[in-house]
Amino acid sequence: MRLIEEGFLDTRSVDELAAALGIGPRHLSRLFARHADASPTQVAATVRVQRAKRMIDDGEMALSEIAFAAGFQSVRRFNDVFKALYGRPPSSLRRKAKV
Repeated sequence: MRLIEEGFLDTRSVDELAAALGIGPRHLSRLFARHADASPTQVAATVRVQRAKRMIDDGEMALSEIAFAAGFQSVRRFNDVFKALYGRPPSSLRRKAKV
């Protein structure tokens, strides 16, 4: 979990994460399913969204800049994951903050 929180999966694969931990990728996926009820990539996406939300709350950075700074590979993916987790697009937080 610490490696994911530090952004390991932002630039590397689940296979590389498993290798870094000295276990196989299937075993890693089973451990995540058992203990986190999610896959490593789902956990990484949640961590990225939480990181992005803090950036939205903290400053005036453009949402597209926040998406990439948080570790997303595209703005579209950022918007999709954010909406899936929070039930609304990231721009709704920005509008709310300006009101």
